[in-house]
Amino acid sequence: MLSFDTRALESKAVQVEGDLAASDPVWAERDVRPTGAVHVEGRLSAAGEGRFYFSGHLSGEVALECRRCLTAVSSDVRENVHFLVAPEGDTTTEDDPDVFLFDAGTGQIDLRPAIRESWLLAAPAFVQCREDCKGLCPHCGTDLNVNACDCASTTDARWDALQQARDQFHS
Repeated sequence: MLSFDTRALESKAVQVEGDLAASDPVWAERDVRPTGAVHVEGRLSAAGEGRFYFSGHLSGEVALECRRCLTAVSSDVRENVHFLVAPEGDTTTEDDPDVFLFDAGTGQIDLRPAIRESWLLAAPAFVQCREDCKGLCPHCGTDLNVNACDCASTTDARWDALQQARDQFHS
């Protein structure tokens, strides 16, 4: 459960344990989505003046392509998260990126948007299948981790002057 009644929160803190599904409508089209649900655990407590503080952690898994050879790679994501939830119109927190706003008129706090953003900050933008990945040949596209190719190594002629200067420096 990732939605809470603000009246209950004002009298005592609550333990948060729930999952944000990969199919949840809170995710945007271009988001790095988890392969399964993002599991969230933590504590949500009153922080005065209609504000609430969440402290906990999230975990999940993401599947991306290796940035060098395009092989599918899955990666665990685990992150401690802390943020403040304040009512809309709270001008003291409007420029703080760790503050998420909620409509106080509904009497409910929905943590899903804050969990989504925390996930996006924690999930890797790029992954490699392994540290020594050789990638793809830029000419024929051969996966150099699997096979060597017969392409001749070519350089851009615009770099020739720099190469000559480097050779003179090292001689």
